[in-house]
Amino acid sequence: MILCRVVGNVVSSVQHPVYDGKILLLCQPVQADGSTKLGRAFLAVDSVQAGEGDLVVCAREGNAARQVLGNDDDPLHSVVLGIVDEVRIGPGA
Repeated sequence: MILCRVVGNVVSSVQHPVYDGKILLLCQPVQADGSTKLGRAFLAVDSVQAGEGDLVVCAREGNAARQVLGNDDDPLHSVVLGIVDEVRIGPGA
C-alpha cells in the first residue's frame, strides 16, 4: 500500500469502457508527513469517495484493484483503498 495525497480529478472525453461510471483521481505518493513528495503521481480508481487534498492509501497492483472493485476481468491497475485520518510515527504511536 502507498500513502498518497489526491492532487486532482481526471476527466477524459474518450476512455476505455472499463472506466465508464468510475471516478479517476491523480494520486501523488508522499512520505509519512503527508506533504513531502515521493516519486511520480499516478491515476487510481476511487472506491471511497475521496477528493482533492485528501490523504489516502492506494494499491498499485492489478489483483487488489480488481478485488476491491469486484471486476475480475477488467484491466485496472490502481485503486484508492481508504482515506487516512491520522498518521502516527514512532514509539507509542
